[in-house]
Amino acid sequence: MAKWTEDGPYQSWLRGSVDNSFMVPWTQLMKRVTGSGKTVRRVRVVTEPHSSYIQWEYATAHVNVAAGESIRWLPRHKLHEDLVFPVAGNDWWLFDGELLAVGHFDDTGRVLGSEVIDDPETVAACVRMRDLLWASAVQHSEYRP
Repeated sequence: MAKWTEDGPYQSWLRGSVDNSFMVPWTQLMKRVTGSGKTVRRVRVVTEPHSSYIQWEYATAHVNVAAGESIRWLPRHKLHEDLVFPVAGNDWWLFDGELLAVGHFDDTGRVLGSEVIDDPETVAACVRMRDLLWASAVQHSEYRP
């Protein structure tokens, strides 16, 4: 599993210092991808009230949006109680409806790493979930935690 750490920027934010320069490689990629006509969408299913890590993600989301991502938020308490998430409820990225990167996080929501899955049945389950959640989620510009 690959590991990427956000401890520096996150810890700085907790101390009141804002420096989003760590996001530059990502935002440059997003500008290239969306500039070529592709869509990048992100639905964040979150527990309210937010943990400090999710508060940090919310505080930095405007950087992602400015780079071309479409971000929506969905409070967990608004989900249907019988809804079962694919990939054991872990966070995931779907690429072109064919490939998943499944994220793994610690109890505070910080990234531990990810794994790649290309099983067609698992990918199809995530496509269905993405479509369901996207339709129910609130645009970043309208979401108020």
